[in-house]
Amino acid sequence: MNSLTPQDTQVLREAVARLEKQSFAMTVAAKVGMPVEGLVRLLPAPVQHKVGGAVNKALEQCLQVALAAGRGALPTAPRNRTHTLLTAATGAAGGFFGLPGMLVELPVTTTLMLHSIAEIARSHGEDLNQPDAALACLEVLALGPDGSQNDLIESAYYTTRAALAQVTRDAVAYLAQKGVAKEGTPVLVSFLAKIAARFGLEVSEKAAAQLVPVAGAVGGLALNVLFTQHFQQIAEGHFAVRALERRYGPLPVRHAYEALQASA
Repeated sequence: MNSLTPQDTQVLREAVARLEKQSFAMTVAAKVGMPVEGLVRLLPAPVQHKVGGAVNKALEQCLQVALAAGRGALPTAPRNRTHTLLTAATGAAGGFFGLPGMLVELPVTTTLMLHSIAEIARSHGEDLNQPDAALACLEVLALGPDGSQNDLIESAYYTTRAALAQVTRDAVAYLAQKGVAKEGTPVLVSFLAKIAARFGLEVSEKAAAQLVPVAGAVGGLALNVLFTQHFQQIAEGHFAVRALERRYGPLPVRHAYEALQASA
């Protein structure tokens, strides 16, 4: 397999920067002036339970959105700014009503983000009529650094993809055979649970910053802008890597990715 061209190497370098940069928690911490991990610990257990329920509801909606995204859709330039403005509006509305508002707002915000992610996927040549591409849109919600990694050589991106690989393959095989996503199907439940395990952490970080008084002044609007832009950047990186993998094969792209990460 030929090595990457200089142009594709630059595309991959930009993807590495997007996928291995600071976590959402670090981004929020820079805004609120204190570690978000400390804020999350201040959330009462009942609140964390309710946030978990909202995450599950959001992901169930997003699965249906992802599977419908390829139907009759034409490739267009991603409307990142439009989707960011829409999620900013939902964040402002949700923030006004505190926790109850946030629990209602989260599925709406996540669904809007999924539409944005799907547009980014199409712009990188993904065929969203294929289950693999559709589920890759949901994978975006679980990707990116979590701020807890000590080994700077190891890729947070590829580590997470490896953790998702088996449940994703099972879900793709099921959808390829059945064509529809039935609620409660074990392979789909397992797939969404894996996504929720990572996405739920970032939602908890967002909730903590929004609900804890010392940080809540940042506001639901500003936090939703940060939240949406965070996942748009991850989507750009993820689908750039997948496009290169289709061209060169997964292993050459991974080797080049890890070399670029190490050199950075």
